[in-house]
Amino acid sequence: HIHPSPFLHKSLLRLLDVLRSEYGSRLKLSEDDECVEPGWCKETKAAVSPGDVMRIYRENQQMTQAQLGERLGGLARQTVSNMERGRRAISLATARKLAVIFAVPVARFLNLRTNN
Repeated sequence: HIHPSPFLHKSLLRLLDVLRSEYGSRLKLSEDDECVEPGWCKETKAAVSPGDVMRIYRENQQMTQAQLGERLGGLARQTVSNMERGRRAISLATARKLAVIFAVPVARFLNLRTNN
């Protein structure tokens, strides 16, 4: 079996964003947790951090870290960088703002892993 890398997973997230922007509400996606290879799915989801997701959405919107910081209420560019790099956690309040800015669920920006 071929196991796509975390980079491929990030690329797929970018592709979905492009499709959403192009097709809007006409695009129907299923976000179930079924996966042909459950082990790979868990590994891939674990490899993509909330900071990675934040960076992907920011880059897809062609926004700089400074611009995103402004939209988040005046955060410094370095603070945004630290969140993207995992050096600073994304707070629930910031995750809520990101969800509004990027029109996606709050959970995308939170580390909600469970020990199942």
